[in-house]
Amino acid sequence: MATPKITPQNMAAEVCKRLKELSDPVRAEGAQRYFRETVLFLGVSTPEMRNLAQEVYQKIRPEWGVDEATEFCAIMLKNPYHEVRGLGIITFERYRKDFPVSAFATIKGWLLADYCNSWALVDVLCPTSVGALLEKYPDLVKAIKGWTKSPNRWVRRASIVSFLKLAKKIQYLDAIYNIVRSHFADSDDLIQKASGWLLREAGKTDPARLEKFLRQNGPAIPRTTLRYAIERFPEPKRKSLLLATKKP
Repeated sequence: MATPKITPQNMAAEVCKRLKELSDPVRAEGAQRYFRETVLFLGVSTPEMRNLAQEVYQKIRPEWGVDEATEFCAIMLKNPYHEVRGLGIITFERYRKDFPVSAFATIKGWLLADYCNSWALVDVLCPTSVGALLEKYPDLVKAIKGWTKSPNRWVRRASIVSFLKLAKKIQYLDAIYNIVRSHFADSDDLIQKASGWLLREAGKTDPARLEKFLRQNGPAIPRTTLRYAIERFPEPKRKSLLLATKKP
């Protein structure tokens, strides 16, 4: 008799059961302190998550393609617990080389539905998965600019952090600086911090361009963004930039 095919539904049920067995209420309570919004945790450690994710992938690799991985992730994201959602995302991103262009709209739909309801989940999903899409389908670099105007804070954060890995490549710097400029007026501290983080990464690729950008736009840049952006500069340069970009 042939071994039954592993379906996304069956695998999701198995993984949820395993994660609940690994749960630790004390660790779950401790994890919440890193978030202002309420996030539900099971309290599974990072090494345990990593081991289980690898185990899942070894099981599904012979049978699944990107369609099954997408369905599995969609099921996992509907679960309220952070670790369940995270494991769905980690599995999904294993198939990023095969993502169709439609995955861009799929991911935006997940964000709009608040399935990634914390900065941590957005930051797991977007640099790897959306970043891969931006690189594979160059037209999406223009399309993601529209995310900067979304009323949903997770979509707006995604528009920024999706470029984190691409910031190492000089051909994406124009898009990165345009994205950050679009967020200058955003008062959400999670957006301001993400913008500063992305600028800092862009500065690793071209420090002179970052300094020029900061000096040209300084008074318009939220101070939180600015402080994150200048972290890698030497202290005298940091002080100089803080002074030069101060609002009159």
